[in-house]
Amino acid sequence: MTDREPKFDREPKIDQGRDSALVSANGRNGRNREETLMTDSTRRTILAGTLAASTLAGTRAGAEAGAAPDATRTPAQAPGYYRYRVGEARVTAVTDGANTFPLPERFVLNADRAAVSAALVADFRDGASLTVPFTPLVIETGGRRIVIDTGNGEAAFQASQRAVGQFHANLRMAGFDRAAIDTVVISHFHGDHVNGLLTADGQPAFPNAEILVPEPEWAYWMDDGAMSRAPAGRLQDGFRNARRVFDALARKVTPYAWDREILPGLTALGAPGHTPGHTAFLLASGSESLFVQSDVTNVPVLFARNPGWHVMYDQDPAMAEATRRRIYDRIATERTLLQGFHYPFPAVGHLEKTAQGYREVLVPWNPVLR
Repeated sequence: MTDREPKFDREPKIDQGRDSALVSANGRNGRNREETLMTDSTRRTILAGTLAASTLAGTRAGAEAGAAPDATRTPAQAPGYYRYRVGEARVTAVTDGANTFPLPERFVLNADRAAVSAALVADFRDGASLTVPFTPLVIETGGRRIVIDTGNGEAAFQASQRAVGQFHANLRMAGFDRAAIDTVVISHFHGDHVNGLLTADGQPAFPNAEILVPEPEWAYWMDDGAMSRAPAGRLQDGFRNARRVFDALARKVTPYAWDREILPGLTALGAPGHTPGHTAFLLASGSESLFVQSDVTNVPVLFARNPGWHVMYDQDPAMAEATRRRIYDRIATERTLLQGFHYPFPAVGHLEKTAQGYREVLVPWNPVLR
C-alpha cells in the first residue's frame, strides 16, 4: 500500500448502461411473485435470476475445475453483468439479484411513511413497496482480478426464492473463475456485502484470494466489548453474522487504512456513518476515474434526491448524512463517474446538484465494450 492523494477530476470513456436489476438491501422478500412490479428493470432482473438459477448449482464445481468461460470471450453485456472501461481498467458490474418488500413504516427514520411513499410514486413506482439493488464489481487492472463486495451469498438464493444470491452464478457467466480472483475488497461488514465470501455450505468462495477489509470496520465488529454493548436486534445480528463469515475464513484477512492506495489504482476513502468503518473507493487509470460509493446512499430515488433523509440501516445517521453531502458535493462538482451498490443495475451514472439535493443520471446502455 502506498500514499496517494485521491483525485476525482478524471472522466472515463464509458460503455454506458441504464436501469436493470433492482434489489432490496438488508430486507426480506416481502411480496408474492405476482405482486412484483413488472418494470423494464424488474424484467431484466428476473431474466438474470433465471440464468443464474440455471448455473448456480454448478458454480462451485466449475470454479474448482477452472471451467468458467473466458471473460475475454464472453459477450460484452448480458442480463446478469455489464462491462465498461475506466482508462486501461475493465470494470464488470455483476448483479446479485433483486428483492421487493413492503415499505417499512420506519425505513426513513426522519420522514413519515407517507412522504417516502409519495417520493416513490413521483418516480413512477409503487408507493407501497420498495426495491433496492445489490451490485458487486469485478475490476481487471494491472494483471489482477479484484472483486469489490460479494452480495448476499449463495445460501440466500433459495431462501429468497431466487431473488438474491445471484452474484456467484452471474460471475461465472461473465467468464470469471472465482478461484482465479486475486483479491476481494470489502467496503463494510453488512451481510449483503460479506455473505458472498462463503459458498452455500460455508466454505471460502474465493479460495485463492487475499481478503482486504477496512481497519476501523474490523476493529469494531471483532471487538467483544462493542458486541456486548450493542442493542438486541439488527445490530446484534450484524455482529453475529460478521463473526460467522470471518470465522469460516479463519479470520485470514488483511486490514487496510483509509486514504491509501490499497491496490494499484484503487484508493480507499473513509466514508463513516453507515457503519463505523464504511469505506468508498476511487479507481484511477490514466486520465480517467470512477468513484465506487459503496453505501454512501441506499436507493438514490430516496437518499440522493433527499440527502437529509436517514435510512434505517445507518448506524450513525447524522454522520452518514454529513459523509453523503461531502462526497456528493464533490462528485457533482467534478462530474466524476459514480458506481452505486444500491443504484439501479448496472448502477453506474453521474450526479447533478438540485435545489433539494442531488439527482442521479444513469449512463445510457452501450451494448459493446470499446
